[in-house]
Amino acid sequence: MPTTAEEQQKLITKNKDVIRLERESVIPILKPKLIVHLANLIEHSSDRAEFLKLCKRVEYTIRAWYMLHFEDLMQLYSLFDPVHGTHKLDQQNLSTDEIDILEQNFLRYLFQVMEKSNFKIATDEEIDVAQSGQYLLNLPIMVDESKLDKKLLKRFFESHPRENLPDFADKYIIFRRGIGIDKTTDYFFMEKVDAIIERSWTWILRKTRLDKVFCRKPISRHKKDTKGDDGIISEAEDDGLYVERIRLENMDLSFRNLLSQITIQEPTFDRIIVVYRRASSRTKEERGIYVKHFKHIPMADMEIVLPEKKNPSLTPMDWVKFLVSAVVGLVAVVGSVEMPKADLWVMFAVLSTVIGYCAKIYFTFQQNMATYQNLITQSMYDKQLDSGRGTLLHLCDDVIQQEVKEVIISFFILMEQGKATLEDLDRHCEELIRDEFGQQCNFDVDDAVDKLEKLGIVCRDTIGRYYCVGLKRANEIIGMTTEELVLKAKQGSGSGSGPA
Repeated sequence: MPTTAEEQQKLITKNKDVIRLERESVIPILKPKLIVHLANLIEHSSDRAEFLKLCKRVEYTIRAWYMLHFEDLMQLYSLFDPVHGTHKLDQQNLSTDEIDILEQNFLRYLFQVMEKSNFKIATDEEIDVAQSGQYLLNLPIMVDESKLDKKLLKRFFESHPRENLPDFADKYIIFRRGIGIDKTTDYFFMEKVDAIIERSWTWILRKTRLDKVFCRKPISRHKKDTKGDDGIISEAEDDGLYVERIRLENMDLSFRNLLSQITIQEPTFDRIIVVYRRASSRTKEERGIYVKHFKHIPMADMEIVLPEKKNPSLTPMDWVKFLVSAVVGLVAVVGSVEMPKADLWVMFAVLSTVIGYCAKIYFTFQQNMATYQNLITQSMYDKQLDSGRGTLLHLCDDVIQQEVKEVIISFFILMEQGKATLEDLDRHCEELIRDEFGQQCNFDVDDAVDKLEKLGIVCRDTIGRYYCVGLKRANEIIGMTTEELVLKAKQGSGSGSGPA
């Protein structure tokens, strides 16, 4: 993935298929690696020991802050777990109104955790851009909306309005976080043949001027970027990431390179979480809330995470092509027969072309169906991380890890750089992550400073600049945590349990 402005500009000027993405707020560094590396940057060994102690106390304290919130979240979810939630709700003997209040409380807690964990709701524009190309999935996938509840999320967003919600927000929500790259190297024999035939067919339609009838481009629901390159618009365009798509349909293909391997590339959403509820039936009211967690989903194949998907079938346009091909072939054959000297070779060529094109549509569909089934199986076994309670537990721990890393980096910068404004602190933190770890992110400095002030180890001077207390004083202010007391007690009991 390009990281420098020069590399990004090269991608754009070469007129390649490039997507502009908003830089993420996630710190993509493991916490132990981060702490050890920062400690090694401290010159004096006594200060390193105090810094390591402070990191542990910061983590223990932040974890304690969130425990009550997470416990409420898990208690509420136990009532709406699709597997066991119905039984627990029956035991509570709650009224419908009381259940409605509880499920809205659960969603409120869930959305707060998602926000703290730097997940964002996928917008219509993002999904349109993601699906503007094809990667491994080449079938139109649709959601069976009749199988999805339309009341739960609609009620939540009515009481908690948000901007830029997608059109499907009343039925399901897709949260996304993190950007990656997926590369696939293969021969793609059938796909190459299909692309060559498709290009030949497009050339024939253009020559016969039938392309105006059959190749109309669908009008997008949303206004696109006018610069010509696909883009998920960033709030700060200069701070965006540019990722190249390498797709089969944009490559130079011929029968000569039909048997050679090629590599295609697609940006991915590193994590996707889908939240929805199934529709109630006449005999049973659904109260279960599904929370499913996926990893490394190619943007162009986002459809594989959609809930309650319809089985793919030939599209109406495919059937139209079938009929048009048959009519064109019939007219051509009849015209050839009525000629004074019927040319059998012309008739054979026309019939072969028509039959070949119909066969191409059918076998392409069968190939795409096989690929679709493989992708669905892969999404279930390889790409689905967890669901329900497991996903929530993962999110809770993820929030704590992110918050701890933000606080530690901010304190380290203030400790090394001295006083700094909020803007300077934000810049220095991002520079540290880039220079020391080779990673880039949009550092959430406001949240980090807020935590440091609550801990009491960072203050502001009269002109609004932030500064931190010394390491030893910071450890004294936080004080010994419960975890440290437990560890100390364990060590004491361990040393005293030996033989007399």
